[in-house]
Amino acid sequence: MPSHSGIFTVIERAARKAAPRLRRDFNEVQHLQVSRKGPADFVSMADKRAEETLVDELRRARPDWSILAEEGGEIAGDPNKPRFIIDPLDGTSNFLHGIPHFAISIAVEEPMANGKREITTALVYQPLTDESFWAEKGKGAWLQDARLRVSSRRDLADALIATGIPFLGHGNFTQWSRIFGAVAPEVAGIRRLGSAALDLAWVAAGRFDGFWESDLQPWDVAAGMLLVKEAGGFVTDFRGGDRTMERNEFLAANDVLHSKLHKLIAGALR
Repeated sequence: MPSHSGIFTVIERAARKAAPRLRRDFNEVQHLQVSRKGPADFVSMADKRAEETLVDELRRARPDWSILAEEGGEIAGDPNKPRFIIDPLDGTSNFLHGIPHFAISIAVEEPMANGKREITTALVYQPLTDESFWAEKGKGAWLQDARLRVSSRRDLADALIATGIPFLGHGNFTQWSRIFGAVAPEVAGIRRLGSAALDLAWVAAGRFDGFWESDLQPWDVAAGMLLVKEAGGFVTDFRGGDRTMERNEFLAANDVLHSKLHKLIAGALR
């Protein structure tokens, strides 16, 4: 296992500081104060408290870095320094319904010499299972100290694919149903588990063979995308290009399955 960078130590410490309160709140989910954030999109006090803990820890370690957070939005910092992208509770609806499938997601986005920005460090941490999926650019993807590799399956008939389903106020159901209609007859199964961060981490771990979804936010996917890439997989938009954030389209798999899924999706969207 490669040695951790100092910045990875910072984000893992922050996640582990926020995790115990999330675990306690999950065990008392019926008592949480819950407010409506939007149509079918809930936010709990647990979500807010976790974000406050993450922001406090990260700001203490890197006070001049900016932060993009799900609840708090953009927290300004030096534009020439890296930025933290955080989701304190990816899978909020699962959490509020007592479903034990959610994660803390933290990514570090650094400015490059070409003027672009790139994700260089990633952590998806599942508090209930104590699973730490992490990656650093050029160092591979890991689950604790075990190296991760994307699935080696080559046939769609053997593949288990993850997705997200549009719901009230979110996503294009017509587009999703067309893609589902093209993919479902060709694969062994499709799963919708409710956390894009964990879906991508599980693609990196080979638990899922592929993933597609649209209408996601940067904090949903920033860490997971680096995990998949460092585990040997591919992440593109639905057209096979690198404009995932711009198009808000995400397709992830190993090289062979990615090509096959891309053809099915492209055909469905013509």
